[in-house]
Amino acid sequence: MSWWNLKCDCGHHGGCCHDDCCKRRKRCRILAWILVFIILNLLIILIIWLALRPTKPKFDLQDASVYAFNVSSPNNLLSTTIQVTITTRNPNARVGIYYDRVDVFASYKYQQITPATAVPPFYQGQNDVDVWSPYLYGVSVPVAPYLAEAISQDQSSGFLLVRVKIEGRIRWKTGFWVSGHYDLFVTCPAFLSCQSGNGVGDPTVIKFQQISTCNVDV
Repeated sequence: MSWWNLKCDCGHHGGCCHDDCCKRRKRCRILAWILVFIILNLLIILIIWLALRPTKPKFDLQDASVYAFNVSSPNNLLSTTIQVTITTRNPNARVGIYYDRVDVFASYKYQQITPATAVPPFYQGQNDVDVWSPYLYGVSVPVAPYLAEAISQDQSSGFLLVRVKIEGRIRWKTGFWVSGHYDLFVTCPAFLSCQSGNGVGDPTVIKFQQISTCNVDV
């Protein structure tokens, strides 16, 4: 006898269980079938996942155009305007990616220096490449005194390292199956050169140096 075909441990009347015993028996069968259904679905998901093994997306920072990067004293307020160009590639041949939330911001020495700019949600098909070019604005963002001094020193030395960061939520899709949400964390180093203006009071010219590969965690 199968383990879900449970019998009531009670007396019989006319070849049938008493009402309360029959109800318990039906509940046991329903719970058993629900448990079997859940186990089978989990096994199917596990088999699909092991067979496909989605690879995390690839990101590259192609450009960073710096229009403003100024620290005002003595309040140590940083104003920043940067347009970044980022390419993202889905390396999977059988799995698509839903980007349900994507936020891009800039940081300097592990302090966020611009509010997050949201990229509209989108779906990325197999082996597709997408390009983002969001603007990152930071107006009078308070920074620690040591950071203000570090920015001044880096600009004087002619080299500045800013990190472009991406945080989001993604889902994998193959056929009719869509996974749950996964957290996405991306860090792209932006290597910038700084050159003082020709005249007194001219702003420092900051230029992007090279394309960089981003570190991706899912």
